[in-house]
Amino acid sequence: MANLAEFLVETAGRQPGRPVLRLGPQVTTYAELDERSARAAALLRAEGVRPGDRVALMLPNVPEFVVLYYGVLRAGAIVVPMNPLLKTRETEYHLNDSGAVLLFEWHQAPGEGAQGAAAAGVRHIAVEPSAFAELLAGHEPLSGVTETAGEDVAVLLYTSGTTGRPKGAALTHAGLRHNTDVNATLIQRMTSEDVVVGCLPLFHIFGQICTMSVAVRSGASLVLIPRFDPGTVLDAIARDRATVFEGVPTMYAALLQHPAEADVSTLRMCISGGASLPVEVLHGFERRFGCMVLEGFGMSETSPVVSFNHPDRPRKAGSVGTPIQDVEVRLLDEKGQDVAFGEIGELAVRGPNVMKGYWNRPEETAATIPDGWLRTGDLARQDEDGYLYIVDRKKDMIIRGGYNVYPREIEEVLHEHPAVALAAVVGVSHQELGEEIAAAVVLRPGAQAAPEELQQYVKDRVAAYKYPRAVWLVDKLPTGPSGKILKREISAPAQ
Repeated sequence: MANLAEFLVETAGRQPGRPVLRLGPQVTTYAELDERSARAAALLRAEGVRPGDRVALMLPNVPEFVVLYYGVLRAGAIVVPMNPLLKTRETEYHLNDSGAVLLFEWHQAPGEGAQGAAAAGVRHIAVEPSAFAELLAGHEPLSGVTETAGEDVAVLLYTSGTTGRPKGAALTHAGLRHNTDVNATLIQRMTSEDVVVGCLPLFHIFGQICTMSVAVRSGASLVLIPRFDPGTVLDAIARDRATVFEGVPTMYAALLQHPAEADVSTLRMCISGGASLPVEVLHGFERRFGCMVLEGFGMSETSPVVSFNHPDRPRKAGSVGTPIQDVEVRLLDEKGQDVAFGEIGELAVRGPNVMKGYWNRPEETAATIPDGWLRTGDLARQDEDGYLYIVDRKKDMIIRGGYNVYPREIEEVLHEHPAVALAAVVGVSHQELGEEIAAAVVLRPGAQAAPEELQQYVKDRVAAYKYPRAVWLVDKLPTGPSGKILKREISAPAQ
């Protein structure tokens, strides 16, 4: 059977009494999660949900998200994970676009989900732990798991919408199972003895598959952290004797800068994804915490992992590793032809991890996957050993006076400055050159550096056309729900 929920049923059968979820002192065993998700499936049936229907989840990292996620899958329906911070009009859009028939929203949410559901004409259920437990108790567990085909859609995951409105990436049971299997067995080497820190949002594909699904398939424990805070994470690692931490670069930077000491000696592996991890942050984290960080590349449309620095192969700092099992990559020029070896091209991906398409958007699907190869929009190069290096987002590349400038290269230089904690390089409009290079910088706590000093630092280390002509200091950089820096929201201060 292809249903992604089978992982839970199989693991619960092997080790019913082992903990699967931890939230502070609250512990949920595999048997309890199995039963509750079966009751959730029965609840959905009672609400009129049928196989193939879309059910939206608008919850933070709490056990109820996991219960409902697997309940929806067990019922043969499609999960539509949504950020709990979405506003009314955004919620209405997601519900209408997906054709969702039901929305579950966390009871402490400000009510935007309920209003959006009302506007979309969709039934809304507020999830409060004690009341939700009573609601589930009123339904006998649904027997077994609804049979699904591998190509059936399991999750409809909406992209961040950097261009236009968000699109729903239709991810299949087979694609998600493949990515879970490869992550669990070949990359993370997960066992039932592992304890994973789950601070990545579960409504995002990184947290959903690489932490939750991999943990459930492997019989590991998942420590839920509803909102990332570096002190909370360090405390959780020490308290629960965590062995695996997974995060995005901004999380690693925050942990590195946090002054508190904690016992993290149980960590055996740290994983970074979602964006390029600055090499200086990687090395600084490893020196302080004594745990190797493995970096990979993925995206919502690829379920998510495409490539990884595998633990049994040499790791190359700055690289996102080699393609995972059964996944192929190419680097293409503007005409869709393979670039010469060593040159930069757009990364294209083919494999079982690639989405079925964008929900109800055949033209955009055809543009993104014109020939069976998904165009990622990321510029990359590949070395003689097959290791990939993400140079930058294709849309982030700055063209200054006819010269291509890759922001990540300049950001790496800025991160080498001892006062810099985070940096984001963007292009700003220029009347003569087309675009000019600019940088927003966050300093380390207690550090001092003038913008002119940072500008000169970069100027001394790169070609004259590459250094930022405008540098300004900010307290923080705008980030999305997964912690990724949102460059589209960065603008230079008025002169």
